Amino acid sequence: MVNIYVGNLSYETSEADLRNMFEAHGQVDRVSVVMDRMTNRSKGFGFVEMPNDKEGNAAISALNEMETGGRKLMVNVAKPKEDRPARRDRY
Repeated sequence: MVNIYVGNLSYETSEADLRNMFEAHGQVDRVSVVMDRMTNRSKGFGFVEMPNDKEGNAAISALNEMETGGRKLMVNVAKPKEDRPARRDRY
């Protein structure tokens, strides 16, 4: 399985739009566009999980630096999430 990071998304890109882009290159298990909690607006990046490594790498090659929505996508293998200390409120 390949977990793919997709950056520099247009703020109007939906999860369905992202899924359609990647399904052209193979099977897609999961798609998520990261949303800001305060504004409920896209943060401009998301993740796609593809079960087949060959298809996932082909999608990365095909979609990296592709222009969509007036922006050039940045597509690569996602880095594992780092453990961060719990955030403390400053107030």
